[in-house]
Amino acid sequence: MKLAETVTFGGSHLDRAAEIRGMSAHLAETIAAGGAETILLWRGKPLLEGEARDRLARLPMDHVVLQEHGKTPILLGREESGKLVFVSDISDWIPVEVDEAALGAFLDQTEQQHPMLNEAQGFLELRGVMTRLSARDAELAATARAVLGWHRSHRFCAACGTESKMIMAGWQRSCPSCNTQHFPRTDPVVIMLITQGNSVLMGRSAVWPEGMYSLLAGFVEPGETIEAAVRREVFEEAGIEVSDVGYLASQPWAFPSSLMIGCEGRAESDVITLDPNELEDARWFSREEIAQAFAGEHPVLKPARKGAIAHFLLWNWLADRLT
Repeated sequence: MKLAETVTFGGSHLDRAAEIRGMSAHLAETIAAGGAETILLWRGKPLLEGEARDRLARLPMDHVVLQEHGKTPILLGREESGKLVFVSDISDWIPVEVDEAALGAFLDQTEQQHPMLNEAQGFLELRGVMTRLSARDAELAATARAVLGWHRSHRFCAACGTESKMIMAGWQRSCPSCNTQHFPRTDPVVIMLITQGNSVLMGRSAVWPEGMYSLLAGFVEPGETIEAAVRREVFEEAGIEVSDVGYLASQPWAFPSSLMIGCEGRAESDVITLDPNELEDARWFSREEIAQAFAGEHPVLKPARKGAIAHFLLWNWLADRLT
């Protein structure tokens, strides 16, 4: 697919500067010389700025908020200017008022403002702002969220249970007890544009908002190819056999640590046998109905969420740009 890397969170060509992750002295010297800046995350929410909250805020490495709350920064990459970009997690900051119910909602629409930061800056849920960010800011924010999430969930060595230590500028954890080395994980997920003639297969979970349907998706299992995962997941969820599977595009999806692998497949029948443990509903929607949904005119179906790979694949299917 020629437009594959234009999907949200892809295509900024960030130089991740992997060759200097282990050069702690060099990194310290660069920071001291003003050759680095940091973005901030609070409980997975990036700090944004501007009236439209459409760009990542970049702070100096010695900013007062980091002295108050910051943990060891993690190197994200190197800009074309040569400046290094880090992420600092200030999740130990406790705002005066926190609406925990809103933070745990399907889509958190709240904003938190830190008293030591500019009033034009605020922490917002990445899924709610991802389409407003530049390709570079989106990649930085997604990378930061995924790596910080991995550190939170993998503090302890899986081999012996000892708390491990962060090394390699945040891209590795080392166990001081048994010397086992741990690396950030990414979970592969297939998401499928399954068609038959002029229609596409869509499903919904019971916990989703009314009218929300998406392409079927599922985790790739150990020892399984991408093609096999596509066929298995569609059959498990909808009872439909699939042939002619092909790759379309991929998207890093840091909620918390997935790589969405977009595929297309041809259904061998249109008879759906639903697994209620997997989906609340699954149905075929015609190309015209998907177009209606994108225009906000379908009586049942809401448009796929902008920024998600399902939206990207459906939009390009409508435009006949999958190849």
